[in-house]
Amino acid sequence: MSPMLSVDRRAAVDMGSHIAYDRLMKTTIEIADDLFERVQRLAREQKTTFRALTETGLRMVLSGRQRRRLQKASLLVTYGKGGLSEEFKDSNWERIRTEIYRGRGT
Repeated sequence: MSPMLSVDRRAAVDMGSHIAYDRLMKTTIEIADDLFERVQRLAREQKTTFRALTETGLRMVLSGRQRRRLQKASLLVTYGKGGLSEEFKDSNWERIRTEIYRGRGT
């Protein structure tokens, strides 16, 4: 159990030093007591730290969001029965790409 408890019974956890903008940053988070205890137990079992598990979890959440964003962006949008329109049916990629970027400064 954390020595610091807020009024709403959430544990205040000192996350230690973090690298941000080429300097170390220290922060405090408040989490529910049961979650804190579960993470502490897991950290002991895996011979690691609360900080390491928290950083790993945050990285997983952020990379998952980035992956989903990329998946949404890379979905192939087709209309009608799918495939290319008649205008581009027999075109090479260079022509299609040129048309896509027309008026965008490239």
